[in-house]
Amino acid sequence: MTWINRFSGLGAMSADVAHTLVAGSKVVRLPAGARVFEPGQHADNLLFLLSGTVRVQQRSDTGREVFLYRVNAGESCVLTTACMLADEDYAAEGLTETEVDAVVIPRRIFDDLAARSEVFRTFIFRAYSRRIADLFSLIDDIVFHRVDVRLAARLLDLAQDGTVHATHQVLAVELGTAREVISRTLGEFQRRAWVEQSRGEIRLLDREGLGRLARSVT
Repeated sequence: MTWINRFSGLGAMSADVAHTLVAGSKVVRLPAGARVFEPGQHADNLLFLLSGTVRVQQRSDTGREVFLYRVNAGESCVLTTACMLADEDYAAEGLTETEVDAVVIPRRIFDDLAARSEVFRTFIFRAYSRRIADLFSLIDDIVFHRVDVRLAARLLDLAQDGTVHATHQVLAVELGTAREVISRTLGEFQRRAWVEQSRGEIRLLDREGLGRLARSVT
C-alpha cells in the first residue's frame, strides 16, 4: 500500500498513472509554523497532506488577517490547484499549524496527470468544488451571522479535551473579525460561566450553553 490509498478516489488510478505519481513526487516533513506559500509566490508544487494541518489565510493591506480554510490529512490545497491551473501567483498564505507530513507533487507531474488521468482530474475538481462551497459558507457566516454565535460554534469545534488552545488574535482571524470583538465576546462567555480563560487557552465549562447559542437563529 502506498500513500495514494490515503486519499479517497486516487486508488482507482491505473497502475501506470499511479506509478508516475509516486515516482515523480516526494514525501516531506515540515515543522509547525512553517510558511508553505505566500502572496506573490509562483505555484510550482501541489501538496497532498498525510498528517497535520495547514492554515490558509489572506492578509489585507492594513494587516488584517482573514482565515479562509484549513487543509487536513487526506486533502490537497485547492488554492494551489487553482493557481497551477490558471498559472497565477498566490494571493494568500499557507502556514503549518502542526508538524506536517506531505507529498510534494511538481507542476510537470500535475500537468501530465491532469491531462491524461480522468481519476486524477476528478479527485482534483471534487476537492475544488467542495472548497468553493466552504468559502461561500464562510462569506455567508461573516455577512449574516452574529459573532457570538459563530464563536460559540468554533470553540466547540476546536476544543480538545474541553480546552481550546488559541489566542484571541487567532480566533479573530478564524472568524474574520477584530481581536477586540473576540475579547469582548469571550468576556461575556466567561461572565456566563461558559468558559474560563488563561493565557493562550480557553477551557469550556458549559458546552451545553455554548451549544444552545451556536444553534440559535441569528
